[in-house]
Amino acid sequence: MFKPSALSVLSLLAAAPALAGVLDEPHLPIVPRTEAEAARVAKVTALPKDFTKAQPFEAKPAGAATVRVMDNANAFSQPSANISFADELTFKVGNGLFRKLWVSSPSSTLASDGLGPLYNARSCQRCHLKDGRGHPPEGPEDNAISMFLRISIPAEVDALSAQIQDYIATAPDPTYGTQLQDFGLPGHPAEYRLQIDYEEIEVPLAGGETAFLRKPTYTAADLGYGPLHPEAMLSPRVAPQMIGLGLLEAIPAADILALADEDDTDGDGISGRPNIVWSVEFDQPMLGRFGLKAGAPTLRHQSAAAFAGDIGISNPLFPAPWGECTQAQAACRDASHGDQDERGFEIDAEGLDLVTFYSRNLAVPARRNVDDPQVLRGKQLFHETGCAACHRPAFVTHRLDGQPEQSFQLIWPYTDMLLHDMGEGLADHRPEARATGWEWRTPPLWGVGLTEQVSGHSYFLHDGRARSLLEAVLWHGGEAEAPRQKVISMPPADRAALIAFLESL
Repeated sequence: MFKPSALSVLSLLAAAPALAGVLDEPHLPIVPRTEAEAARVAKVTALPKDFTKAQPFEAKPAGAATVRVMDNANAFSQPSANISFADELTFKVGNGLFRKLWVSSPSSTLASDGLGPLYNARSCQRCHLKDGRGHPPEGPEDNAISMFLRISIPAEVDALSAQIQDYIATAPDPTYGTQLQDFGLPGHPAEYRLQIDYEEIEVPLAGGETAFLRKPTYTAADLGYGPLHPEAMLSPRVAPQMIGLGLLEAIPAADILALADEDDTDGDGISGRPNIVWSVEFDQPMLGRFGLKAGAPTLRHQSAAAFAGDIGISNPLFPAPWGECTQAQAACRDASHGDQDERGFEIDAEGLDLVTFYSRNLAVPARRNVDDPQVLRGKQLFHETGCAACHRPAFVTHRLDGQPEQSFQLIWPYTDMLLHDMGEGLADHRPEARATGWEWRTPPLWGVGLTEQVSGHSYFLHDGRARSLLEAVLWHGGEAEAPRQKVISMPPADRAALIAFLESL
């Protein structure tokens, strides 16, 4: 993939002044790198050439923040290994707020009231179970607490969104807002029931093997407030794992942008591009980093949006006391809310910062079996098939003043943080800022091998349709069609080695 220099990235942004803010990174206390440090970074993050042994420091994917691997479901719930004793206490307080069950208002527990009136979950932890990956409903009796449908309709580009190049304008559904809530307080009907119907697809593999994929169809059933807008676009979302988010936030924007190749200049079929989104926190365009389409620029923004949309909790960034309730849902807007006391918001700035700190410091466990011959063979195949073109192995984070846990760490997240066209099979046909209906942000792969241990299942992709890592690979299309075909054509032993490598991450 074409790798422009930092200077060429700056030149590109200078030619598009509205995008210049994406390199400002006002959310980070950055200490600029020296030329010598930049040279060291380039050396340690270069793609490997020798696959006979593990690379130096590869076993510690989060650098000094890496923690030992636990053998139970708490493997994703540990604080950064390099956190101070005082900050570990802050982490635990944030964990308490992350796990807190919110209740309806009015209530005698003023610090916990304000739920809904429409909501998807009563706590952050109810979606991000054990800080791990959510899952689609297992059947009609499953409440699907870790999955929902986003919704929007086409809209005209306004003056604000016009500042972001290639912005694809959408608007909330006039009745249902921007996501569908499957729970409501007494007197407030739920907005819908999520119905999923699967079709099995057979995929023949080399060596006489066969894989089966399940193709989902999503229906917003039992609508509580009338029909959807005729142009409504729905997108299924399963809650992603929470580990390593602070380190992803600390990757220099210039290093991410340097991996972009929007016009496929080098002709390798890969044309990753950044999502540029509007920051309500800093009132400027910023690089999108979080969410399945990179729709949020910072962890604080992402946390605040989840409080408002998922739980109906007002906060300094999203202050509406009724959460996602629209003007068409008058009873919801008129209901009692938890910000009618001295706090001003249902979760105030201090509480939001504590949850953000907790999310920032959920640690990545150490790699397993990095020197195993089968894993090393799988790593070689991962690179040879082109997987590393999007799942970029390594970065070095910014040097940060006062944020030692994420400061100047060599990390191995296996993502480029960019948007890629994944083909019609995975398309949701719902744009988000610059992301089209066929594009998704490359998800980080660290921790995927511990998913079943932590979450009790092995479901992957944005909607949990893949029941194994092999199925996840076989759903790749678009820019990843060529690597997919190479995996299909592999001898069974090589496919097994590739999966063994992914399970070691």
